[in-house]
Amino acid sequence: MGSKETYRNELRTAIRQLSDRCLYTASKWAAEQLVGIEQDPAKFTPSHTRFQRGSSSIRRRFGGAGTNEPPLTPLAGVSYISTPIHEEDDNNVDNDFYLLAKSYFDCKEYRRAAHVLRDQTGKKAVFLRSYAIYLAGEKRKEEEVIELDGSLGKSDAVNNELVSLERELSAQRKNGTIDSFGLYLYGVVLKEKGRKDLARTVLVESVNNYPWNWSAWSELQCLCTTNDILKNLDLKNHWMKDFFLGSAFQELRMHTDSLARYEHLQRTFRFSNYIQAQIAKAQYSLREFEEVEVIFEELLRNDPYRVEDMDMYSNVLYAKECFSALSYLAHRVFLTDKYRPESCCIIGNYYSLKGQHEKSVMYFRRALKLNKNYLSAWTLMGHEYVEMKNTPAAVDAYRRAVDINPCDYRAWYGLGQAYEMMCMPFYALYYFRKSVYLQPSDSRLWIAMAQCYETEQLHMLEEAIKCYERAANCNDREAIALHQLAKLHQELGRSEKAAFYYEKDLERMEAEERDGPNMVEALLFLATHCRAEKRFREAEIYCTRLLDYTGPEKETAKSLLRGMKIAQSGYPPMDTEHFPP
Repeated sequence: MGSKETYRNELRTAIRQLSDRCLYTASKWAAEQLVGIEQDPAKFTPSHTRFQRGSSSIRRRFGGAGTNEPPLTPLAGVSYISTPIHEEDDNNVDNDFYLLAKSYFDCKEYRRAAHVLRDQTGKKAVFLRSYAIYLAGEKRKEEEVIELDGSLGKSDAVNNELVSLERELSAQRKNGTIDSFGLYLYGVVLKEKGRKDLARTVLVESVNNYPWNWSAWSELQCLCTTNDILKNLDLKNHWMKDFFLGSAFQELRMHTDSLARYEHLQRTFRFSNYIQAQIAKAQYSLREFEEVEVIFEELLRNDPYRVEDMDMYSNVLYAKECFSALSYLAHRVFLTDKYRPESCCIIGNYYSLKGQHEKSVMYFRRALKLNKNYLSAWTLMGHEYVEMKNTPAAVDAYRRAVDINPCDYRAWYGLGQAYEMMCMPFYALYYFRKSVYLQPSDSRLWIAMAQCYETEQLHMLEEAIKCYERAANCNDREAIALHQLAKLHQELGRSEKAAFYYEKDLERMEAEERDGPNMVEALLFLATHCRAEKRFREAEIYCTRLLDYTGPEKETAKSLLRGMKIAQSGYPPMDTEHFPP
């Protein structure tokens, strides 16, 4: 990929510049990647590092010292461009005024900061003044939301500074006095005003001029809602583009591509917690829960006070019903920082797993008070309301999630479930279709849509069969699709197809060592079908297996065996009605 020392120097410079511009989130991200670069073995020994990962499972998986890993080359042999040099205009900035304004900004006194810089003309000072004005408008907008509708209410409040900022930044862009940071802010303003096409153009200019501003990449990603839009971006082949594409692929549900991009980046940024977390996200979307659990355990060992992304880890523990592990995680994040949305979501998951749904909702609402746009909390709260049979509240929560991110398939699926509970299958079908369009590889969504087609109001069995077939081809882990396909074909009188799916279902149950009513039903049908087809040897095998059960199926199997013996002997069955008792 390039010289690691070059990357270090570039990131160190970026951290100073981003922090100087008060872009603290981007500065933090750059610092994490700086620490994540593998050290040069000639100058460094593992005992001096903060991250002891020499024997970790993650390191073994992605290679390391003593492994024959491929050279650090760009993906598909693409050469990266040289990094643009960003020059600050410190000579045009009165440092005393700038330091005072920055101090006010750090104390969140945005109006005072902007007022101090009202007469400054340097690009650095102009950006900080504009950024302070923008944040002052955002602060006032949040206050209006709380005053008018409460912290979780819907509101039409807007940032009243957007119009003047757009006019000023547009003029600076036209006369060429704007820098890459100003372009970033201009792109944010345009995005807030709904001018998405121009916002994308401006943000592309910003990241091409100054690639290290991760905040600009993040805003650009929000505007890339389709793969076609992503492909048409005129981005330079800087190494930061790989980080952007990995994240964008993830949002566009191209999880395999995202995973490949991050695994490539990890060859250089081997100790990056961020990249490990992104790999875990991609594998979570691919439902590889075992691998996800290993990565998060590794992250917690190396960064025990980490809260970011831990809500996803709690989802994995919830799905696996790991009570003790989820309890430990909830206790850990509570002690670290209980007033973080992620912490509240983890605690909400813990109470949900215990069946205390009212407490769970309380913590999800607390998470939303801290961040009303926190998507996971809206979706999870909708799930809890479904469990509590409070469908109107569930619908409201899911709709809020869809408003935040129309590509969240979980919220569409939740809406389908809610309307199904209200016996409104046509509405439910609409939402299930939306969810499978967004996540066509999830068997659960196809099964839900198939069950909707099976309802009495619809009774569209052919469509249900098609959905179950898609579910069976999407790694149906719950083993529902095969059994339902067999039952539907049996109901429609297609005994050959029913037998085919019962046999496949039986093979799967045997491979997974599962037993139960589905096993009995499959054996009983196959025994009856083979007897009708005069395949007595196979029918006898199925009947013999049924003799191990104690229910009515045992007597049915005995009766079938007696009938087959008589049929094979060539004698007609006795008519016992003419014999005395």
